[in-house]
Amino acid sequence: MKVLVTGGLGFIGSHTVVELQNKGYDVVIIDNLSNSSAEVINGIVKITGKMPIFVNLDLRNKQHVDGFFNQHKDIEGVIHFAASKAVGESVKDPLLYYENNITTLVYILQQLTELKRKNFIFSSSCTVYGQADKLPITEDAPIKLAESPYGNTKQIGEEVIKDTCCAYKDLNAIALRYFNPIGAHPSTEIGELPIGVPQNLVPYITQTAIGLREQLSVFGDDYPTSDGTCVRDYIHVVDVAKAHVIALERLMENKTVSNFEVFNLGTGKGSTVLEVINSFEKVSGQKLNYKIVARREGDVTAAYANTTHANDVLGWKTELSLDDAMASAWNWEKKIRG
Repeated sequence: MKVLVTGGLGFIGSHTVVELQNKGYDVVIIDNLSNSSAEVINGIVKITGKMPIFVNLDLRNKQHVDGFFNQHKDIEGVIHFAASKAVGESVKDPLLYYENNITTLVYILQQLTELKRKNFIFSSSCTVYGQADKLPITEDAPIKLAESPYGNTKQIGEEVIKDTCCAYKDLNAIALRYFNPIGAHPSTEIGELPIGVPQNLVPYITQTAIGLREQLSVFGDDYPTSDGTCVRDYIHVVDVAKAHVIALERLMENKTVSNFEVFNLGTGKGSTVLEVINSFEKVSGQKLNYKIVARREGDVTAAYANTTHANDVLGWKTELSLDDAMASAWNWEKKIRG
């Protein structure tokens, strides 16, 4: 079965390609390399022993998207990762985010309606919930006003898919709302490769530990949490990747209850920033240089998932711990700087 993975050389995309190929799927990757590297293909091949088809294509070009699907009419499922994802950048350049995250989604869905097998997985985010009224967060939690254009593109993206599923009853879609994917493949052949200064906590921790960054700033220690720092649900990227394969199989085997379903992907456990730092120090055996600074605008106090729906309905649950994720992230960092 041929599966298209857009943004397949990115962090979560590349790990998902590995899990798909390990399960015997033929994978076609579309990526424009704007936030990734073609070298990731070598890592995928080393892990799986199989070369995916790679097409360097910018999904904002409708003609190129149309041309691609004309050549690949036998695609049986699409997993759509390709998107810009930095909250701060989205505030500075909202139009880039609306073009890159919404226009490309529309172009792909237009093509999907023409395919024989219409199976679609959307890379969504827990940012759609904002600061939830209740914790842990269930899929039924209200969608709050977005904190950033990035968050808004995920909300709008889900609405676009839902409306399209209403109009095309033979289109089957699942939106997976990730909490905070971290870590790297245990082989250290692929991992997180942020371009420039990392926007996320864990690569900033590992880059600080290896000497690339001088110091990690912890934004606020006066939140109403166990140690005053923000709480997030950190999930190993390999667990996230495996969920995509399970969701795809659910679509392929027509097991969905409705033609648009939503699942949270998290561990169900919140960890504070200081707990993440402590986990890193434990697995690496070294002290991290960090300082407490003022709160950062737009940060919610706490967000962690209720995973019951994904556990019971999707038949998926996490297998790897925070320590596993931190150890793999550190091993990856040491390898790429070695």
